[in-house]
Formats: sequence, structure tokens, C-alpha cells
Amino acid sequence: MSETETVRVDLGDRGYDIVVGDGVLARAGELLAPVLSQDRVVVVTDRNVAKLHLETLQRALADTGIRHEDIVLEAGEQTKSFGALEQLLDDLLGRGIERATTLVAFGGGVIGDLAGLAAAIALRGIDIVQIPTTLLAHVDSSVGGKTAIDTPHGKNLVGAFHQPRLVLADTGVLDTLPPRELRAGYAEVVKYGLIDDPDFFAWLEGHGAAVIEGDTTARRRAIVTSCKAKAAIVAGDERESGDRALLNLGHTFAHALETETGFGDELLHGEAVAIGMCLAFDLSVELGLCPPADADRVRRHFAMVDLAHGLDAAQGRIWNAERLIAHMDRDKKARDGRKTFILVRGLGQAFISREVENDDLKALLEEAIAA
Repeated sequence: MSETETVRVDLGDRGYDIVVGDGVLARAGELLAPVLSQDRVVVVTDRNVAKLHLETLQRALADTGIRHEDIVLEAGEQTKSFGALEQLLDDLLGRGIERATTLVAFGGGVIGDLAGLAAAIALRGIDIVQIPTTLLAHVDSSVGGKTAIDTPHGKNLVGAFHQPRLVLADTGVLDTLPPRELRAGYAEVVKYGLIDDPDFFAWLEGHGAAVIEGDTTARRRAIVTSCKAKAAIVAGDERESGDRALLNLGHTFAHALETETGFGDELLHGEAVAIGMCLAFDLSVELGLCPPADADRVRRHFAMVDLAHGLDAAQGRIWNAERLIAHMDRDKKARDGRKTFILVRGLGQAFISREVENDDLKALLEEAIAA
């Protein structure tokens, strides 16, 4: 049996484990059974994941005597919508779910967010278990209880906090990811080093390629380190009233880029986050907060692993600084009309700022557009 590691998210009686390791999916039944209120689950997944991995999960549930039904949705960010949420809720209620029924979100961030929101509001709240299948979901969206859908006004503007009962992170399923999606998820791994762990970032500079290429030991270390970092932040600030906002490093920029591109494949979420983190470092340099050499290290690292690090990643897209700023004005993190940015004083020295002026922001974006 492959080695697994368990990370605890300490939220008192609502705390839960993140089980990380190769082969975890095949053990899903035995791992799930202790947290279920009844021996029935509804699995929510997408067509891509179903084709590759659903049979393994079904077998694991059946072997443990857990009754299961499956709902298979279309893949892609467009599924995080009011229409898809309504259809999912209608399907769940039509199946006669009870408050003791557990939803299993089996997929990437889109499925995790959508199913998580459905679980938060169906019958005024039912349990959910997250089984992430992308690197991004392993280290970010499956942990911490944030659920949401997108709207034309912006990304993740309608949602709820709804913690899972368990997270099962099978590193082996990442081997089936398209290389582009794997690299995009890696951006969220790097984020933890840039927030407050420069030693982790330095380790990634030496081992990031191995993480992406599938080295089992390196990949597990990267995921466990990331999950521990997020678990600690969530335990201290579950509903993002303080330091949890640091997890949004690069995201104010990223969400504006995603809104502008219509949440499609032109720019994946992780790619937008990578670009956003580079812009956050650049803005910090322009404001005299961060050494230019640190911003250069971040951009060099992303380039080394062939990850987007500039606005030219969306080939053919003509960006407009004022439109991007308008999207940021509607960002859910804004307070009292002021945009919230995570800026840095250097590698591993992130902090929250609401003091960025539009003139500085516009100058930065126009320079990035022209580059």
C-alpha cells in the first residue's frame, strides 16, 4: 500500500482530515464510512473525470456497502453557473435525498465549488466530502469550505462557506491530467511559498519540475505542505475576516482577467493566478515595497516550468486597463469602495492592502499590456 499522510483542519467539532497519497481513491469506501450519517452518497462529477476514474470510486464504495448514485455534469468553468446549480439541486431533490445523505464532489475546482454550494443550501445543508482530481483542487479549492458559482458580474460572487467532512486527495489521479491543467494547478502550490514560506518557494525552485513531471515523493511533499499551510490559515480565520485573505495573493488581478475572458479556456484559473501573482509582485516593486530581484525570481520560476507569467499568455487578446479595473471594483473582497490587494515586501512576506490608487494600478496594467 502506498504511503499516505493526513493533514487535520482544526475547526473543533467541525474539523476534518485531508488524506493525501497515491491510491487513496481505491480506499474511498473504507475512508468515507466513518464520517457518513447513512450508508448512501450521491457522487457529483463531470464527464472527463467519470470516463477516467468513476469506476474506481464506484467499486470502492460498493466494496464497503455504501449505496451510491452518480450525477455527471459537463466539464468546464461554464458549469459554475446559476443554471447548472438549479439543475443539480432539482436532480438531487428528485432523487429524494435526506439530510443524512452525503454529497461527494468528485472532480476539480468547478465540481467542488458547485457541489459544495448545492450541499450548503439543499435541505438547508447536507454533508459533503471532497475528492479532488486536479492539482489546483488538491491544494486549494477542496480545502477550507469556500463554495461558489460565477456570474456575469464576476467570479465566485454567489456562494457560501460550507466545510467538508473529509478530503481524499489521491496523487495518482493527477497523472491523467493534461499538462496545461497540471501546470495551472501548480501556481496555487507556489502561492503558499510566496505568502509566508520562502524556504518552500526555494525548495520548489529546485523541485518544481519534478512535482509537475510526476515524481511521487516530490508531488506528495508539495501537496502536503500546501494543505498544511491552508489548514493553519483556515483554522485561524475560517470566514476570511483577517489573515485568510492572504490566500488571495494574485487573485484580485486573476479574477478580473477571468471575468474579461468569459471564464473559458482562453485563460485557466491557475494561469490567471500565476499572472496575477506576477502583477502583485510588480505592483509591490513599483510602490517601493519589494526588491525587484524577488519579482524577477517569481517570473523566472514560472517561466522555468512553462507556466503563464504575462498577459501575452492569452494570445490575440487585446486587454484594456480600465475594463480590468472595473472588474476589480466588483470583486467580492472590496471594502468601503476600496479594492483589496495582497501585496508583498519580499518572498514570503505578503500582507493585505486597501491603499492602492487607481492611477498606480492603471499605470502597472498599461505597462503589462504593452510588454
